[in-house]
Amino acid sequence: MIETITELDALRARVNGWKREGLRVGFVPTMGNLHAGHYSLVMLARQYADRVVSSVFVNPTQFGPNEDFTRYPRTPEADTTGLEGAGCDALWLPTVESMYPFGVDLAASINVPGISEVLEGAHRPGHFDGVCTVVTRLFNQVQPDVAAFGKKDFQQLAVIRQMVTDLAFPIEILGGGIVRESDGLAMSSRNQYLGADERPAAAEIRRTLLAMRDGIVAGRSRGTVEAEASRRLTEAGFAVDYAVVRRPDLGQPDEGEAGAKVALIAAKLGKTRLIDNLEW
Repeated sequence: MIETITELDALRARVNGWKREGLRVGFVPTMGNLHAGHYSLVMLARQYADRVVSSVFVNPTQFGPNEDFTRYPRTPEADTTGLEGAGCDALWLPTVESMYPFGVDLAASINVPGISEVLEGAHRPGHFDGVCTVVTRLFNQVQPDVAAFGKKDFQQLAVIRQMVTDLAFPIEILGGGIVRESDGLAMSSRNQYLGADERPAAAEIRRTLLAMRDGIVAGRSRGTVEAEASRRLTEAGFAVDYAVVRRPDLGQPDEGEAGAKVALIAAKLGKTRLIDNLEW
């Protein structure tokens, strides 16, 4: 039976009790409105820990002024049922007041320079400051041994890894694979915003990522591959923020450079902004 915890003292007592028993604690932070991708992270954390805590907190500091904080769907009962089915032991439900006791405007903020300023950071200024700030607070509250984040948010995972190394958190960061719908669309809480006429077109993101990989592997120039990807998405009805090929550290690879690569796409279909990536 999953335990729902709403007070920080109770959370720390529960976690400290587990640790006194010599148990490893895993953590999966979420903003709720959960789907199979989130539950896969709980199962991943379970492989590396004896007990798993998940949090549900819609974090106001990572939404931009024109983004969907108030619109973000809240589904607490379904989330709790799904987390229990995935093997989560405790659900941490902090309030905004407990997360930001001096208010959002006076909250101490965490900035990870460089890697947080490109791609998503450039298109959503301040977003990663909000992510890092809330993740730091959650890490301090839960004090896990391991924490799992999804690879769909590739840049977020990279930023958090750098932050954990830089701030010497004694936490192992796990990256969970992307969970997809049958047509290849990456699962996301925002998919439900897609209209019935938009939903089939959304799968073009995955097809474009595969074409980007194939183009680079075939020796085509990165500029040509990126331009073709943007054209494909635009013709499919997307407004493209970026469609790029990068190294895993998000640096721009030289032409013909060997080694691992990742293609990343962010694009809007109607009012819904979707992101996805493909590593090879």
